[in-house]
Amino acid sequence: MLAALSHELSGLAIIAQRDVIKLLRDRPRLAVNLAFPILLIGGLGTVLQPTVGQVTGLNAVTLAFTGVLAASLFQSAAAGMISIVEDRENDFSRELFVTPVTRLTLVGGKVAGETLVALAQGIFITLSAVAIGVRMSPAQLAMLVAPSLACCLLGGAFGLATIAALPNQRSAMQIFQFLIIPQYVLGGVLVPLHGQSAFIDAVSWVMPLRYAVELSRAAFYAGTPGYAQVVTAGPVLDVVAIAGLTAVFMTLGALVFDYRERTR
Repeated sequence: MLAALSHELSGLAIIAQRDVIKLLRDRPRLAVNLAFPILLIGGLGTVLQPTVGQVTGLNAVTLAFTGVLAASLFQSAAAGMISIVEDRENDFSRELFVTPVTRLTLVGGKVAGETLVALAQGIFITLSAVAIGVRMSPAQLAMLVAPSLACCLLGGAFGLATIAALPNQRSAMQIFQFLIIPQYVLGGVLVPLHGQSAFIDAVSWVMPLRYAVELSRAAFYAGTPGYAQVVTAGPVLDVVAIAGLTAVFMTLGALVFDYRERTR
């Protein structure tokens, strides 16, 4: 039993290591993934300060940081799953299929690799945010660790479930943008979702990114006067939703991945 578990974990680690190495070699992707969140935090946060500050009494740049950090981790891990389509086009996925590990280990290794990649980017985003004026205590920084990991796992599972069925990289990139952009708008990434219309509020609860953003903000603003301004349902619902969605997306993605490889 232990030997079999060790074998599966070894296979998962090797697949994850490959994705990390691929990112380090893909410098354009690395540069964009690091620069874009900082522009959102510094640029839009500053632009929104008069409105957000007046309505919530919070610093808009700091508020944007908590949302953009969660969204960047989610998006980075999800977008990294496009490599599944790339591996299929290069026939590398066939080589993966002959390895003596389960299908869940194969896709778990992909998600784990993209999670490590996203977390490394998250560290850079956090350091850059501090450099441009975001203030946080050591306790607030520590409280962001677990939500950040949850954002990565949810994003990776979401990317797996939505991308594994697509036929090529071009389709994957186009459809992925269609799935991500609405979540930035309806997930409360830059501004809290208090006071929205009933229709917008209902639609926003369908967006997986909303739970990631709210959990990150609940952790960062816990015990502060601004907590009630940025959290709508509470961290318990967020944790349950993230855990459930991650499990569903992982299972669905593994089934679709297996089916696509067996039928092509």
